[in-house]
Amino acid sequence: MSHKIYVIAAVDENFGIGKDNDLPWSFSKDMAFFKKTTTETKDPDKKNMLIMGSRTWESIPEKYRPFKDRKNAVLAWDPEYKAKGAAVYGSIDEALDSAGRDVEDIFFIGGGMIYKESIKHPKLTGVYLTHIEKQYDCDTFFPKVPKKFSNKTVVNEDWEDGTKLVFTLYTA
Repeated sequence: MSHKIYVIAAVDENFGIGKDNDLPWSFSKDMAFFKKTTTETKDPDKKNMLIMGSRTWESIPEKYRPFKDRKNAVLAWDPEYKAKGAAVYGSIDEALDSAGRDVEDIFFIGGGMIYKESIKHPKLTGVYLTHIEKQYDCDTFFPKVPKKFSNKTVVNEDWEDGTKLVFTLYTA
């Protein structure tokens, strides 16, 4: 079974994505784009799957996890790690292999280590990036988008709190 597999993230002008295991910004329009993109399916009988690292899972406020209407998967080195409401896997491929017929698309949602590994995955379909046209104080950065994803489609552009947001999809 072949699923479409994406990476989805928001980046500042320096490709910063986080600071102290948290987002350095709060844009409701980016959160709405993330929710819509990762929740909507063509087949109403299927759900999308989100794959994230354990630190990303822990950074999500408890009231928002697991993400509703999506299959949640957490990657953890510790085989004893528990994530209430999510399945826990020891590797990216193990998580990908777990996606059955009930899953439509798969999204890697962070953090930094997961992005570095998943963006190189041979089955990756594309990369969704929200480009935030501003610089923030970040300690975690998004990796360079591979050259094979050279088709750039601007899905939408918007403004929030005086900052331009450019929602972009990169495909092969």
